[in-house]
Amino acid sequence: MRPFPSRSRGSRRRSAALGTAGAALVLGLLPLRAAAAQPVSVLRGSTLDTAVFPNDTWTVTDHGQLTGRRVALPMPSCNPTNYSLCDDVAMINTLDGFDLQPRVAVPFSGPIDVASVNDQSIYLQGSDGSRTGLRQLVFDPSTNILAGISADLLKETTTYTVVVTSQIQDSSGTSIDACGGSCETRFTTRSASAELDHIRRALDDGSAYAEAGIADRGPSMMQNGSADVFPAASVLTMTRLNQTTTDCAHLEGDSQSTLISLAPVANRGGSTYAFGSVEVPRYLVSLDDAAAHAPWEPAVIPPVPSRQTPAALGKQRIGFVLVVPGGTPPAGGWPVAVYGPGFTRSKFDLFVSADLNAAAGVATIATDPQGHGFGPCSELSVQQASGTTTFLSWGQGRDLDGDSKIGDGLKDGVGPTDHKTLDSSGKVIADLPSHDATDGLRSGLIQTTVNDMALVRMIERGVSVPGVGDVLRHGEVRYYGISFGGIYGTMLMGVDSHVHAGLLSVPGGPIADIARLSSFRGDLADVLRVTRPNLLNGGPGLDGFTESLPLRNDPPVTHPVPGAITLQHSFEHSNWYDRAGSPETFAPLVRLRPLAGSPEKSVLFQTAWGDQTTTDPAAATIYRAGKLFDRLTFYRNDRTPTYASDPHGFLADPTIFGREFAEAQMTAFLQSNGATVLPLPAPFFEVPIANPNNVECLHYPDPQTGQHPNPTPFQADCPAPAPAHTRSGGGGAPGGGGAGGPAGQTAATDLPSTLASTATAPWWAVAALVGCLAAGARRRRSARLRRPSSG
Repeated sequence: MRPFPSRSRGSRRRSAALGTAGAALVLGLLPLRAAAAQPVSVLRGSTLDTAVFPNDTWTVTDHGQLTGRRVALPMPSCNPTNYSLCDDVAMINTLDGFDLQPRVAVPFSGPIDVASVNDQSIYLQGSDGSRTGLRQLVFDPSTNILAGISADLLKETTTYTVVVTSQIQDSSGTSIDACGGSCETRFTTRSASAELDHIRRALDDGSAYAEAGIADRGPSMMQNGSADVFPAASVLTMTRLNQTTTDCAHLEGDSQSTLISLAPVANRGGSTYAFGSVEVPRYLVSLDDAAAHAPWEPAVIPPVPSRQTPAALGKQRIGFVLVVPGGTPPAGGWPVAVYGPGFTRSKFDLFVSADLNAAAGVATIATDPQGHGFGPCSELSVQQASGTTTFLSWGQGRDLDGDSKIGDGLKDGVGPTDHKTLDSSGKVIADLPSHDATDGLRSGLIQTTVNDMALVRMIERGVSVPGVGDVLRHGEVRYYGISFGGIYGTMLMGVDSHVHAGLLSVPGGPIADIARLSSFRGDLADVLRVTRPNLLNGGPGLDGFTESLPLRNDPPVTHPVPGAITLQHSFEHSNWYDRAGSPETFAPLVRLRPLAGSPEKSVLFQTAWGDQTTTDPAAATIYRAGKLFDRLTFYRNDRTPTYASDPHGFLADPTIFGREFAEAQMTAFLQSNGATVLPLPAPFFEVPIANPNNVECLHYPDPQTGQHPNPTPFQADCPAPAPAHTRSGGGGAPGGGGAGGPAGQTAATDLPSTLASTATAPWWAVAALVGCLAAGARRRRSARLRRPSSG
């Protein structure tokens, strides 16, 4: 048995956040020598660039792992200019198997005809005989390596075989030599959901709280000797005072800080606003105990062999906001919905929808995502006619990158960050990547899910609100979340047996795919720039890089931009490592393969046509993984007057046409504990989605083309995937990313006949219809959303 890998600074492999340099780069990808003789053959060498990958050859026996093995990629030679490569490999080598949706690479001795690659000529086969092909094909003529991503999410801890057959042809049309008929390469997939499931079990048996040193699992709603509980109708304004620097005396308010517009007096009824906190087990390394857990850096959960449960490293106090309905509670108390805020958002976004829930007899509670809510000295000021009360709001942000600033979540606690050095004037004079950058948002998403699970268990134990009493139901907790809240909400719904019903709005995964295809591409570029070596490769793509990675239904890329293969390896490793904190891993646990003892779940997903923030293809990854398209409400933003806006926040953003309809569906679902899915008006909504293929493209130009989104109304459906036996062609960069074809309207015959007249109408006619449909809808003032949440 090999020991679990040590984490010495000199040998640790870690990579750029959201992406890491891949195995081929690690070995110094070299052009292959031309084949000595025809036909072209599949290489069966002993190095990563001369053998089919993934491959159990690069594992060792490890009885501490659920698979009985551990990845053992060769360690590159690193120095200060390229140490991210070693960091990356060291992290991958802690895993107990290969990726659940692996990038499969097949090296050939010469060029091949990519048009001959299909689901019959190359596929993955499970031990049960099941088969799945490859998508997003890329052929690199400089190395004669074909790569593609598994069409399906594979089962965890399962043995598969990569089968390459002689049906593939070389560039002259001659069948290749595939080991005399077919080459077969075995590999074992990793465990991914086990880490969070182990923590969930530790919460349930109490060992997590004991290990964290938590004696009181209940809430506190008292500060400075008084209860932070207010009759909603008495509140004049609520103002956030955010700690945005390392100076606790420096608190800032801005145009987003006044919260009163989130819930007008007319809609509050007899509700109560309560503000409190609770201690939860902390699995992340913190700034305070980083030295004790070196070499792991803050915001990372140190990996352990997959048969083990990660250790609670301490405790942390998280703040919450609770809105209790007015009136007499029903027998058993008011049911409670936990709300999950989005990326760079906060628990105070709860007020966008809590009044709706309260009117339906549902209490709402929310806490900040890990690393969000600004610094720990942040405060909330509540103004009433009788005076002003100011108290801590328990922000989760910390200055991890050393720039003396604490932001709204992007670099301040939800994941490992780069490390900045400032001069005496505060100017950044050096910027180095994290050694744990491959962890990305994995650990932060796991800890956020843990925080919400602890919140659920707090409610189940009973919550007595000062001045109101124990009026909350001790069971049947339900969940809803937007964007990032939909991402960790999917994780929660997959793993937590205590939550039966969940509404997940605009989620997506994995995070690397969201970042590269969305408005967060610039943030990803910042990470790639800091990586050692710098991974920005130029090309036509936006923000200084081009990955030459086609979407699922695009034709293969046969001339990748220089440096693109390195980026593809980077994203490959990021996705591989981060699956333990990625929603597609947990989607099958909702219905397909529920964990032992998990009750039947009721889920409802919402996705918007042309979402520029979490993106439709990233959402499709979740729905395909869990076979959840029948639970998907699809908002057709292209058929609304607000077609030109990013529809990402349509459940919360008052400037988006579909908001009030989506909220009505949300309220009915939560009130019924998942029993009711409200139909919404066509042609603006599809309940469920009519054509699942419509979430397989972006509905705007792929950022790799260098074009920015320019939404048009009444777009055509996503291009259908080419038949598996005829997929062909492709240049250096993907095409329009499924932008929906020409700007002209789709033909009426492309839609159900009952919608044809509306579908061919100009947008102003649709606007008139919208006015009629929405005339009776309840109007509310609401939060002005900042940059949409990312996932």
